[in-house]
Amino acid sequence: MRTLHVGLRVGDLERSLAFYRGLGYQVLGRVPETEFGSLTMLKLPGDEFVSLELVHSPGSGKVDPGGLNHLVVKVESMEETLTDLAAQGIPAEPPGSPDDSEDFWTAWLTDPDGYRIELVQWPAGHADGMTEADLSGPVAGD
Repeated sequence: MRTLHVGLRVGDLERSLAFYRGLGYQVLGRVPETEFGSLTMLKLPGDEFVSLELVHSPGSGKVDPGGLNHLVVKVESMEETLTDLAAQGIPAEPPGSPDDSEDFWTAWLTDPDGYRIELVQWPAGHADGMTEADLSGPVAGD
């Protein structure tokens, strides 16, 4: 098993598409009529699969990000990414290093509907995602 993608309800599809395209996502396709509304499937460059689905139903009212805490997107260069985002008018919080190193950086931004996104630049040689090696201590119940 593996997680395939996350679906986010959005209030203004075009505004959200501009934001996520600015972040680097590409539209792979759309499903116009579903019980949830229209579905727009997005992926990041270099990814083979959809990782984000924008769900738009104009009559659903204001979007409340509610229980979703945040999404995490890996970037190759934090400095270049933040420069590109700023050039497109997408503000981000100043980056910081969780371990005070020179090559592990995170920064935060918020999409038009209030969803929080964490950008992560892993240290050189790190796996593409988080692994058990990144976590310390035993897991409860193990």
